[in-house]
Amino acid sequence: MPFTTLEIELQGPVATIWMNRPDLHNAFDETLITELTAACMALDDDNDVRVVILAGRGKSFSAGADLNWMKRAANNGLDDNLNGARALAHMLRTLAEMKKPTIARVQGAALGGGMGLASACDVAVASTKAVFATSEVKFGIIPSAISPYVLRAIGARQATRYFQSAERIDAVRAREIGLVHEMVEPDALDAKVQEIVACLLQGGPLAQAAAKDLIRAVNNQPINNTLVEETAHRIAHLRATPEAREGISAFLDKRQPNWIGE
Repeated sequence: MPFTTLEIELQGPVATIWMNRPDLHNAFDETLITELTAACMALDDDNDVRVVILAGRGKSFSAGADLNWMKRAANNGLDDNLNGARALAHMLRTLAEMKKPTIARVQGAALGGGMGLASACDVAVASTKAVFATSEVKFGIIPSAISPYVLRAIGARQATRYFQSAERIDAVRAREIGLVHEMVEPDALDAKVQEIVACLLQGGPLAQAAAKDLIRAVNNQPINNTLVEETAHRIAHLRATPEAREGISAFLDKRQPNWIGE
């Protein structure tokens, strides 16, 4: 699939989506939004891909939405403005709801929508040079489309501060508030990402997809008979799958399961 704003790098079962607008700090316009949505959908449907890494070329991970794109959409009227906002929201949801494990590789600035992209990924690994912000209020707008994913990452209390203050969040603080899982020196960033990739490749792909769905179903729900029954159904269903039978047999036979490559 040809892209103008992305590069897709395939290394065995691992796909890296490189946002490739380095001169614009990988800010996204309508083209990047459309292409990133399409790339996520295509890689999610590719059975040969097990893990997806989202990364940015150049100094920045992503500076978020291209303000010139937002201005064009707003000036073209309500319908275009709303369609652009819907496309952005759909892109973020497509990334967040991929069946495959996703990792954000954040080497530099992840501002506004860029912080949303990092939050929408399952795992975020940041360089010590990374910096984050929900900077939208400085432009008279709000971090609306990214809010479900940022709230999931840092919680309402922290979001209440940063959505209003637009303060820069350095990598140390980002790890403290749960925005990133790991923080390493720049020259160790790729090694840390690959370390996590290696762990993810040990898990069953259907089980990982089910685990992500489980979190969405259980998070913030009251523990009652309905929830307990649902969790029982989910594990009972998974135990009956060929993948689970293979995983349990492999463990008992002291061998690698068939989803782990040579």
